Amino acid sequence: MGPAMSLAEQARNVEHTGMPRRAAAHSNWSAALHDWTTTVDHKKIGTMYVLMSLVFLVIGGVEAMLMRWQLLVPRNTFLPPDAFNQLFTMHGTTMVFFVGMPILIGMANYLVPLMIGARDMAFPRLNAFGFWVTLFGGLLVYFSFVTGGAPAIGWFAYAPLTENTFARSAATDFWALGLITSGIGTISAAVNFIATILGMRAPGMTMRKLPFFVWTMLWTSFQMLLAIPPLTAALVMILFDRQLGAHFFDVNNGGSAYLWQHLFWFFGHPEVYILILPVFGMVSEVIPVFSRKVLFGYEFMAAATAAIAFISLGVWAHHMFCVGMSRTLDLAFVVASLLVSIPTGIKFFNWLATMFGGRIRLASPMLFACGFLSMFLIGGLTGITLAAAPLDFQLSDSYFVVGHFHWVLIGGTLFGTFAGIYYWYPKVTGRMLSERLARWQFWLLYLGFILTFGPMHVSGILGMPRRIYTYEPDRGWAIWNQLTTLGAFIQAPSYLIFVYNLVASLWQGKPAGDDPWDAWTLEWTTTSPPPSYNFDEVPVVHSRRPLWDLKHPDDPDWLYE
Repeated sequence: MGPAMSLAEQARNVEHTGMPRRAAAHSNWSAALHDWTTTVDHKKIGTMYVLMSLVFLVIGGVEAMLMRWQLLVPRNTFLPPDAFNQLFTMHGTTMVFFVGMPILIGMANYLVPLMIGARDMAFPRLNAFGFWVTLFGGLLVYFSFVTGGAPAIGWFAYAPLTENTFARSAATDFWALGLITSGIGTISAAVNFIATILGMRAPGMTMRKLPFFVWTMLWTSFQMLLAIPPLTAALVMILFDRQLGAHFFDVNNGGSAYLWQHLFWFFGHPEVYILILPVFGMVSEVIPVFSRKVLFGYEFMAAATAAIAFISLGVWAHHMFCVGMSRTLDLAFVVASLLVSIPTGIKFFNWLATMFGGRIRLASPMLFACGFLSMFLIGGLTGITLAAAPLDFQLSDSYFVVGHFHWVLIGGTLFGTFAGIYYWYPKVTGRMLSERLARWQFWLLYLGFILTFGPMHVSGILGMPRRIYTYEPDRGWAIWNQLTTLGAFIQAPSYLIFVYNLVASLWQGKPAGDDPWDAWTLEWTTTSPPPSYNFDEVPVVHSRRPLWDLKHPDDPDWLYE
């Protein structure tokens, strides 16, 4: 308060709070900040995971746009080669470790306890620890820019590029430390999910009655426990090489570049399924509700999820067909790579069977689910192509692989995640997202996506290698790179529309009510948003669709199970 303010004005400012308005506002802001930074509520922690991922999504997207502009024309000088390599490393690292995994962990954090009738995660403090450690890991990776530039080692970090000879600044050390730190957070989340799902289900909710999203998160958590430690060990070995004079990956001193590849891909290929299995679960919740049919073949779908989780641990070296393994090993990994497509195909046909004959309603969650189905089908087919060693010999390290990888993890993970966000946003906020904006977002993303990553397959077949910052004009790649860059710029507004829709709907969105989609799982029995304790009374479950049983006591599901 200024000194010229009258006593009457001061009194009006104090009002009922006993303090000036500005002080009250500051106090409210400080209290809210304290509440969110010290919370152990799984819903707030899940929300913070998602918000963190969206921030990193914007950062990773900007990095991608800069690289695409550099590749727009041959011999472009927009970015020098070292800056391009830094952006390449940070883009891949960001999208996998700080967008893909955290956004799925965040959504699961919010939803799993609600879906199984629990009041919180099994270990609330460990849950908070996992989030803050993951965020700190991301900040540590980006702190590498302070050293004079980010690491320029590719997000695969193939040896010996990480050795002191080729990476002399401390950027690579910060990168390794950041990934080790975030890996601890991921392992914490995995342990918590397993304990929560196995030990805190509502009475009557047997494993055969789990909501399918919860089932996929259970197997995803087991994969995290098996895949993250080998990567962590490999990162520690990098630090030993760089700081303590070890030679794990130093080829000139008896180390092995292949050792890094085996350790990295033993993480890297299960990671693909860590990023896609939860999305399978989301889509398996959305499609039945908007088709007004139960999920076709639940038991087969559940068995297929377990099979994918198991088989995916044995296919890592199909990324290494060109390193000179024996023909026997090549054949073994070809067979394993083709075998994992069988349970994936079972899921796909079960989704189609669920939709067949249903009363399909193309609201925004279902629209994105259909986008997921079309995109994941194409990405899966190109994956089968790369699983065949002779074809992989020709296409390895080309832009065909880049197109395939993005088709699965953008077309698959991102479209499916958007389906989940549009489906559960009303439960989290009590407000509906704009359907008109959702459709604008969908079609810009869908068309831009095809135009971005479709031409990459062609340029790869024409011989364009990945990880190059420019190319010669006589290679026939220019037109395909220009189409790719155009597609990226068509996609970009879709993300801005999405963010605007999220924020604007908090204030302007139509009130959602407790169950706007006429859904069937337990989270829709609570208020929107749910109370801090989730349920007044722990619910008792009799079937896979407990809310259907409440709505239709004359025709409950448990009569038929």
